[in-house]
Amino acid sequence: MALWDRIKDSATQMQNQLVAKKNDLKSGAFRDASMAMCALVAAADGTVDPSERQRVAQLIATNEVLQNFPADDLRRRFEDNLDKLTADFDFGKVSVLQEVAKAKKKPAEARAVIQIGIVIGGADGDFDKTEQAVVREACFALGLPPHEFDL
Repeated sequence: MALWDRIKDSATQMQNQLVAKKNDLKSGAFRDASMAMCALVAAADGTVDPSERQRVAQLIATNEVLQNFPADDLRRRFEDNLDKLTADFDFGKVSVLQEVAKAKKKPAEARAVIQIGIVIGGADGDFDKTEQAVVREACFALGLPPHEFDL
């Protein structure tokens, strides 16, 4: 199986697992951590071009699991995290990883945040090394072993 196909299959599996847990994923900590994760993946290479910003915002708006929350609220949180990362990536990453860590207390939410990162990262068919690296860092922030997610 080609790498491209494995990435698509993995992202699809992750999304299906998230949908199955949708009713358990309604806390503010999950919402905040998910939007931080989305921003982290979008800015993984240190820059965010307008088309990438729009693509991730669209994925957030249409993700079935995230429909537990108002779309405008999610978009604002995503944009706030992106602003921190684009202003100063290294400093912003510390702040954004602290947002991700909010989900640490509930293992199901923590895993779901990582799965969202993988779904967002693989949405364009290329879950590249920089995206994998920030999701791996998020695993550490959440106290999860990266190998559990093939990272």
